[in-house]
Amino acid sequence: MAEMQYAKLDSEKLARLRSFETELGSWVLAVEPAAELADLSAAQLAQLQALEVELGVVLLAYTPPA
Repeated sequence: MAEMQYAKLDSEKLARLRSFETELGSWVLAVEPAAELADLSAAQLAQLQALEVELGVVLLAYTPPA
């Protein structure tokens, strides 16, 4: 199974992220996925978003490793 890890941001990127968080008024988690995100159709994305609401979580769809 692919694992994610916190993104390693240089000081410039971290400053940009902090600025964005201030604009949003929210915290943002930066991660580096170890696998490619799945290219979902509009219908699949809608299903994923509905399941997120149902489960109360954030879901990320990945392309299975070869």
